[in-house]
Amino acid sequence: MQMTKMVLALLAFGTLIACETVEGAGRDLSSAGDAITEESQEAQE
Repeated sequence: MQMTKMVLALLAFGTLIACETVEGAGRDLSSAGDAITEESQEAQE
């Protein structure tokens, strides 16, 4: 019983970490896309 609780706690913790990591990666990709868009607009001027 105690082992089951430990495993569930670790799974929940792992899920939270993965979610935060994916969210951070999404923000990084969005920032990179914004920078590319800005540079391309400047190059067209």
